[in-house]
Amino acid sequence: MDIASLSTSLSMATVANEASILMLSKQLDSFEEMGASMVKLMEQSVNPHVGGNIDISI
Repeated sequence: MDIASLSTSLSMATVANEASILMLSKQLDSFEEMGASMVKLMEQSVNPHVGGNIDISI
């Protein structure tokens, strides 16, 4: 293997690794958002009837 093809292969591997890291980072952000949404839903389920009725007097 000559130096030029070795350099190209190494560069392509580096780009592929960086792309993989970026995809994993996006997935981690997505999982964090889903977790926050799950916590919010769990907090709301403690008192499911709060805010369900409105008393209005005129």
